Amino acid sequence: MSKPVIGITMGDPASIGPEIAIKALLRSEIYDSCRPLLVGDAGVFRHIIDRLQLQATINPIKAVGDAAFEYGIIDVFDLANVDLDQLVFGEISAMAGNAAFEAVKKVIELALDGELDATVTGPINKKSINEAGHHYAGHTEIYAHYTGTRKYAMLLVEEHIKVIHVSTHVSLRQACDLVKKDRILEVVHLLRNGLIQLGETNLKIGIAGLNPHAGDSGLFGTEDDEEILPAVEEARRRGYDVEGPVPPDTLFAKASTGAYGGVVAMYHDQGHIPFKLSGFKWNAEKQQMDSVKGVNITMGLPIIRTSVDHGTAFEIAGKGVASPDAMVLAIESAVQLSKFRTKTKAPA
Repeated sequence: MSKPVIGITMGDPASIGPEIAIKALLRSEIYDSCRPLLVGDAGVFRHIIDRLQLQATINPIKAVGDAAFEYGIIDVFDLANVDLDQLVFGEISAMAGNAAFEAVKKVIELALDGELDATVTGPINKKSINEAGHHYAGHTEIYAHYTGTRKYAMLLVEEHIKVIHVSTHVSLRQACDLVKKDRILEVVHLLRNGLIQLGETNLKIGIAGLNPHAGDSGLFGTEDDEEILPAVEEARRRGYDVEGPVPPDTLFAKASTGAYGGVVAMYHDQGHIPFKLSGFKWNAEKQQMDSVKGVNITMGLPIIRTSVDHGTAFEIAGKGVASPDAMVLAIESAVQLSKFRTKTKAPA
């Protein structure tokens, strides 16, 4: 079986995105498992190689079929959309935002056309994207729009914690209003499918409460009793192994020990904080991250999308100190998901 073709976006060119993409592809084991293809501006990647004195050669192409897919030769589907004279590392700009957006749009198109087996995205800056006139809250919403997907969710994957979200990029007030039985059931289904595709054998799902102490029988809010508990009961009737609503301070303590294969968080920060506490390692002395591990997977799409789950890190962009760990993990997850999809695809 041929190795999957994985499209990897540049991310914001003023960020650590191009650096971590190059560094990831300098690991020979990536080429052992897949055929990686960077998508973005070839000049930006060449500039990173020269600036950081990395040992690699850029091969700019205009068609996937022209890629070499050889270790040491980094193929770039060249969009030629960055003026290097205007590019400033760590700076928000419409030019950088537009270049990042066009790379994402291109990998989606290539995947929908069947030229890529999976896509991996580098970090983008939402303000830069919006200054360029592309009004999206983030990658997830861009993918949903261009694939015509209505039922989707963000799944974060780290060694100890796998968490899916009922809502993400909305205000906290809106997030409370979006805690509904049908949506919870929807993400439980997406989570179970994701766990299976990732090869997880523990399919027990923990479902977080929304309010302190999961509402404490209505003393601290009614959503847990009126929306979450009925969803849990219905999920059990449908054959899912679920537990909840569990107070989140207890749920994530249990999840970190492997009690659940995955957990359902009710809103963005409820899931992101314990996830990043587990996967992100801050060095107080150096005032930077020693390691950033974690993968963001968009479930429910007709194509595969994984991503690093960290930001643009403008403060260290262009300095050569960014860790490619999360990018490597995102590529590995994309490979795993593509293998599952190939294995389960019905014969023609």
